[in-house]
Amino acid sequence: MSEAVARPRPDSYLEYPFGDTRPELGKTIEIAPGIHWIRMRLPMQLNHINLWLLEDGDGWTIVDTGIRDETTANAWKELFAGAMAGKPVKRVIVTHLHPDHVGLAGWLVRRFHVELWMTRTDYLMCRNLCADTGQEAPEEAMRFYRAAGFPEDQLELYRTRFGGFGKGVYRLPNAYRRIEEGERIQIGNRVWEIVIGRGHAPEHACLWSREDNILISGDQLLPRISSNVSVFPTEPEGNPLQDWLDSCNKLKSLLPRDIFVLPAHNRPFKGAQERLQELIDGHEEGMAKLRELCREPKRAVDVFPALFRAKITSGNYGMATGESIAHLNCLRRRGQMGRTPDRQGVEWYETIR
Repeated sequence: MSEAVARPRPDSYLEYPFGDTRPELGKTIEIAPGIHWIRMRLPMQLNHINLWLLEDGDGWTIVDTGIRDETTANAWKELFAGAMAGKPVKRVIVTHLHPDHVGLAGWLVRRFHVELWMTRTDYLMCRNLCADTGQEAPEEAMRFYRAAGFPEDQLELYRTRFGGFGKGVYRLPNAYRRIEEGERIQIGNRVWEIVIGRGHAPEHACLWSREDNILISGDQLLPRISSNVSVFPTEPEGNPLQDWLDSCNKLKSLLPRDIFVLPAHNRPFKGAQERLQELIDGHEEGMAKLRELCREPKRAVDVFPALFRAKITSGNYGMATGESIAHLNCLRRRGQMGRTPDRQGVEWYETIR
């Protein structure tokens, strides 16, 4: 649940078949035969998420669940009695580990005594992150953010907020059904193929109906915002941005030009090829700006102006830092950026000429 506007973009080339129409809380819109669009509120700057209800014989398959809070649970209860016509949920599919997608999965699977379908890496990582609830911030994490250039007030804020991930996630079941690349899942009259993307999450599952030319894209492809791609203290040398770029190129080569995309945020759209190229270009342009900015040594927290036009505040400071390091790490892997620690352990990045 960590999307950030990287830069403004024209969207004149995108087609929005449903215009400005969107479902009310606790209601649905049938966006294609047997595919129902749900929209839930989020208690954050990105204030909504799209979820998908798929007709599945005598019941329903849910794709993504919303965050764990009373408003979302009550909206689901309204759906159970209303649009879902009392028919049972047969399975819950979660695209990836972030709380706005997985938050109520544990509640739903227990309520209906069904399986959670999820990729292995994201299921295990989600459980690991939830286990941090109530724990103290580890020294490895404090060292990571000190090295990035965090001032003391931001370090203290990180320390007090550590372990907050699990607050938005209902307890996951102890067993799950693994989904993986290329798997074909029969749901009602449709077959959905799993397409894996990486970078925003380690193993993000998209659902593709080849026959109907529809993609449930989660956060892997959004029309108006660029999903956050960050390095975290658990894997400080990671290169998620290259994973993201590779995934965008993979989707470009795989998806038909006129595919109908059902994203997790904003509105369903057409224009996937152009949007994917724009996402690639945006990150490449950001790295070009970093190469120019870092002709003189900079810390990770010094490079925000090269990547973000939106104001960086205490609320998004950590996310901006993680995304900055993702770009810097990508440049380091390409042999275009060096990194040197000073005596205090702060890391300084400088373009390799």
